[in-house]
Amino acid sequence: MISLAAALALYLPAQAVLPGTQPLTRTDDLAVAMVEGIHGFLDQATLDAPGKRAQYWKGPVEGNRASLRRMIGVVDNRVASPEVQFVATTDRPALRAKTAGFTAYAVRWTVLDGVTAEGLMLEPEGEVKARVVAVPDADQAPEAFARGMAGRLAANGCQVLIPTLIDRGDEFSEIPGHRKTNQPHREFLYRMAFEVGRHIIGYEVQKVLAAVDWFEGRNARSGRVPIGVAGYGEGGLIAFYSAAVDTRIERALVSGYFQNRQNLHREPIYRDVWGLLREFGDAEIAGLIAPRMLIVDPAPMPMVSGPPVETADRRGAAPLGRIETPELAEVEAELARARPFSHVKLAGGERGIEAFLGAKPRPAAEVPAIEPADLQGRRRRQFDELVAFTQKLVDRSPQRRAEFWAKADASSPERWKASTGPMRDHIWEEMIGRLPDPTMPANPRTRQIYDEPKFKGYEVMLDVWPGVFAYGILLVPKDVKPGEKRPVVVCQHGLEGRPQEVADPKVDSHYYHRYGVKLAEQGYVVFAPQNPYIGKDRFRQIQRKGHPLKLALFSFILGQHQRILEWLAGQPFVDARRIGFYGLSYGGKTAVRVPPLLDGYALSICSADFNEWVWKTTSPTARYSYLGTMEYDMVEFNLANIANYAELANLMAPRPFMVERGHDDGVSTDEWVAYEFAKVRRFYNKLGVGGRSEIEFFDGPHTIHGVGTFDFLRRHLKLGE
Repeated sequence: MISLAAALALYLPAQAVLPGTQPLTRTDDLAVAMVEGIHGFLDQATLDAPGKRAQYWKGPVEGNRASLRRMIGVVDNRVASPEVQFVATTDRPALRAKTAGFTAYAVRWTVLDGVTAEGLMLEPEGEVKARVVAVPDADQAPEAFARGMAGRLAANGCQVLIPTLIDRGDEFSEIPGHRKTNQPHREFLYRMAFEVGRHIIGYEVQKVLAAVDWFEGRNARSGRVPIGVAGYGEGGLIAFYSAAVDTRIERALVSGYFQNRQNLHREPIYRDVWGLLREFGDAEIAGLIAPRMLIVDPAPMPMVSGPPVETADRRGAAPLGRIETPELAEVEAELARARPFSHVKLAGGERGIEAFLGAKPRPAAEVPAIEPADLQGRRRRQFDELVAFTQKLVDRSPQRRAEFWAKADASSPERWKASTGPMRDHIWEEMIGRLPDPTMPANPRTRQIYDEPKFKGYEVMLDVWPGVFAYGILLVPKDVKPGEKRPVVVCQHGLEGRPQEVADPKVDSHYYHRYGVKLAEQGYVVFAPQNPYIGKDRFRQIQRKGHPLKLALFSFILGQHQRILEWLAGQPFVDARRIGFYGLSYGGKTAVRVPPLLDGYALSICSADFNEWVWKTTSPTARYSYLGTMEYDMVEFNLANIANYAELANLMAPRPFMVERGHDDGVSTDEWVAYEFAKVRRFYNKLGVGGRSEIEFFDGPHTIHGVGTFDFLRRHLKLGE
């Protein structure tokens, strides 16, 4: 079946292009090609990342250690003087087992405000020769780990603490009364923590470090012995990162984890760390442990094929998420990169235990099965504590945002714009992810596709970066006089949309109602860009590939709009001072992330998206929360502490900003929208430009209404003047 583009290429005359442009001859699906081009860009950037890391390692290594701490969210003060407490009831004693080599007790220890670690303590017979935090895999109970690696260490004179990790089950991952999900518990916590600059990895590293705090206190009282960490699978990750960020840990044994991280985007999403691969691979993290001892055991990894199976009532997990054992050669290659930095050994099984202990271990004695006293209760408590802690951070985020914006001067529009430059840069670089300005010549290609009574329409393609282009449909009114310059409205589609739904005179989408066509018929120049949030999970994988490189979907969208604005401003019929933006849904997300950062936009209208965004992305109770849906692409690192929608909208000031909201729009409630917009209205009023901020509520669904917004465009873009 021939495509629309191919058909047009056959029947339209070759000269039907805009002056100053080359013919657009491509006949493939340009929306699909755009997404694939971005994937190709990210694939190459991932391949190039190891060779570019040296630029981040020019100063003292403590700077890199601090950087890793920020990335994984190890930024909260732990409880001073942590306590290890026995966990017992009248029916269940703390003593769980006694063997020839050690005694096992059920314990918990304090970590953060309201957060504890819970698991086992293994007390060796005789003299304590070392103190070790032994971290099992996420789906391995401490009691099972005590029969393996942890028990071997205890039987050889190590006092061992074994924490429970958040597991990969899904029974607690839900919005009670509204939606159940098949998200692993680790993913559910990752999503909400990411928004407040924290991470499930960081939370569990804090549990290890709290144990180290306690070990330090024991050493101070009873004489110093070495402190170490050992872990398997997900526990190997936690042990590895713990040793990297805390130099009190003198030795680390990492089993079933170490490898090349170039395919991090294919691993479970709860391993997604913002900016990690720009600065660190496993070799560089090993470098943070140097000159302390690191033993890598290339044991088979816990096999994870993805999230729990989707069912009729549980869905919404990020797909993929595989953990597979790499070839030994891959592990050895990464170790080869690590050896210039670190005192590292490759040693498996008994040899790994021996290298960690520094002595030949005693023969393994049989350890009887240790029955968990309250396995399900412990799993639930550990999950609920981290949810509650994260929600406290959400509650405190308005204060953090106020601190972030404290140096901005809102005494006048001029001072506001001048003083918020550093905040704009921080949002772009640290929250969205900044690419260089477009590097390719625009090389504009066009072809005429519409010839209507009041306007002509052209497809437009512009190069941005290698393999990455901007594309859209331009509508030019026929009554533009020679030398006349018209205002432009950039009309942005939403999720899975195409510019044809906005700008094709023969298409009347129930979301867009031909609003681009109507504006062109009124006399505006209209440009309807293709944004790359199309292709279902394929576009969401851009986030997975981008995040480790400190990039995201909007990193590319911003660059595309830079190029679009540049090209539009150069058209003889365009007034570059009067280019407005009007976007619906995901286009509304664009409205609060692109125009505020690009001065080329004279105004912005956010339709069917404006929200109390922190609640929208972190609430474990609200029916509107993204926490329970498939939209894992919505998370933005530390957004809650930097800029909610009000702060982003305020960056438009003194340029006009408007919100369009249907009462029946299911993305949120009128109350949430009004609450967040009230902050914008107050700010504009205090700045002395109150007439430039508006909201229109209408009785309708998730759609373009086009009444108050059209009037807003007329007044501020001054059509006809």
